[in-house]
Amino acid sequence: MPHNVAVNERAAKRWLISGRVQGVGFRDFAYRRATQLGLSGWTRNLADGRVEVYAVGADDALNRLGAMLHMGPRMADVRHVEEQPAPVDEVSGFEVR
Repeated sequence: MPHNVAVNERAAKRWLISGRVQGVGFRDFAYRRATQLGLSGWTRNLADGRVEVYAVGADDALNRLGAMLHMGPRMADVRHVEEQPAPVDEVSGFEVR
């Protein structure tokens, strides 16, 4: 019999976060939240002052991470979050780049 739900069904998203998001612990915040949600991927600072986050995992976990990225850590001032679907890369764990 066919299964109705794929056990390994994974999606990926990419976020570009603008505002006061560098030098305030944003990448560590993203790392902790993504790890708690069981997501794989990475986060890095961009030369233009934004932070980029890429994550792979279950849709609901990705949506929860996205909501957290809109708030950011206490010292951050998130002004804009651009969210886009992304290709699912083979990544294991979550890293700060």
